[in-house]
Amino acid sequence: MMKELQLRVNLREERIEDILKKKAAKKLSIPTSNINQIKVLRKSIDARKKEVVFNYKVAAYINEPGPENTEYEFNYKDVSNAKEIHIIGFGPAGMYAALRCIELGYKPIVLERGKNVQDRRRDLRAINQFHEVNEDSNYCFGEGGAGTYSDGKLYTRSLKRGDVRRIFENLVYHGATEQILIDAHPHIGTNKLPKIITNIRETILKFGGEVHFESRVTNFIIKNNEIKAVHLQNNKELAVNALILATGHSARDIYELLNRNNILLKAKSFAMGVRVEHPQELIDQIQYSCSGQRDELLPAAAYSLVHQANNRGVYSFCMCPGGFIVPAATANGEVVVNGMSPSRRNNKFANSGIVVEINVDKDLKKYEEFGVFKGLQFQRDLEKLAFDAGGKSQVAPAQRLTDFVEGRLSTSLNETSYQPGLNSSPLHSLLPKIIGSRLRKGFAAFGKKMHGYYTSEANIVGVESRTSSPVNIPRKENLEHPQIKGLFPCGEGGGYAGGIISAAMDGERCAEAASQIL
Repeated sequence: MMKELQLRVNLREERIEDILKKKAAKKLSIPTSNINQIKVLRKSIDARKKEVVFNYKVAAYINEPGPENTEYEFNYKDVSNAKEIHIIGFGPAGMYAALRCIELGYKPIVLERGKNVQDRRRDLRAINQFHEVNEDSNYCFGEGGAGTYSDGKLYTRSLKRGDVRRIFENLVYHGATEQILIDAHPHIGTNKLPKIITNIRETILKFGGEVHFESRVTNFIIKNNEIKAVHLQNNKELAVNALILATGHSARDIYELLNRNNILLKAKSFAMGVRVEHPQELIDQIQYSCSGQRDELLPAAAYSLVHQANNRGVYSFCMCPGGFIVPAATANGEVVVNGMSPSRRNNKFANSGIVVEINVDKDLKKYEEFGVFKGLQFQRDLEKLAFDAGGKSQVAPAQRLTDFVEGRLSTSLNETSYQPGLNSSPLHSLLPKIIGSRLRKGFAAFGKKMHGYYTSEANIVGVESRTSSPVNIPRKENLEHPQIKGLFPCGEGGGYAGGIISAAMDGERCAEAASQIL
């Protein structure tokens, strides 16, 4: 017999051997010897009160053995000679589209503008140390997409878009720890993601798929409103029957290419703001109500904050405990910041995007001349502003948090994890009012919700501009573009996902949809 139970364990109890079995036996009023196995289904932390408690959801197997295998099997088959489905982009959406194609019996041919995960490292070093941006290989472009060199955060609210558990199990199949199946807010870590992504590529190649790096698409060949071929940067042309467009939200050249081909696009609301960086120990003390260092059993503390300011949401985004701020520009002449963490989240800083909702219909009246690209142009202008304010390199403009809110230039800045460096800048006056004034109100409100958060020990760093796409590529109910037969907009670049897991689920759905027209 199996019984599901909710158990609460404090820090002292967490150190006791077999504590879950003992607590389960007590709750069931049976001897511990009657419980053959305890399987942890979910684990979360409750730090709302001074005593921090772990919440466990467990399955107790009573007088019977527990399960040995996962409920999921991935039946990949040889598709070397099968019908082809082309995929542009090898981020989460493209990777999972390719894996699903193989399961369905189709041959995925992936075209990725960037380099493989190992070769990307040299270009990341060039950004960090020499401030040189390779426009095809950077923190956004290359094998694994923007998710590769990130926290690998796997939390999603998109529970109705697909089978979340299946996505997680596939990551475990390719080398992720089973802990991601248990944690309420799972993550993998930037140090472990590259190996998992390499394993995914090897699976695709092993079963007959193709992955082509440094293969940027430069044109679409369309006849009678049907996608017929793609043209690559090396002047090679590939005939296609079904094309999944999984290029991510930073591939601006793809939006421009679609527009030049008179393919329908729509402007889309999005969010922009800054990164804020605190000492991790400070966030730990606030969240865990502790003095000094947190208990060794507790992970680096995270937070999630939201506030309404002048009818727009101000909220934390992509919070990275024990992490780093990184330069995420995709072109020279712009500064974009993002966050990432290693698997142990053991860096001494905590950073998070703090962003403001931008209503594309109400907030960008001055950009109407740019049509569907008004949000994209607004992004570009702020990224150019950050580039200029930082000193025309990848050095980022920054300000102490309290100085930003109180409207004064910082005479000095705190230590930072951002490797290219910071330049003291008056972000309070440089940022457009629709962002800056709301951020200032948001930070003041966050300081009241988290006592100690509003501090001169924190820096804000500009700009966090790539939270989501400012352009939507429309699609019908069958996920095909309404004008172009055979074209399947997908993932974050199409405006249909907001993270690794939702993008992966959308990739699978698009593979299934593309298979229906072949």
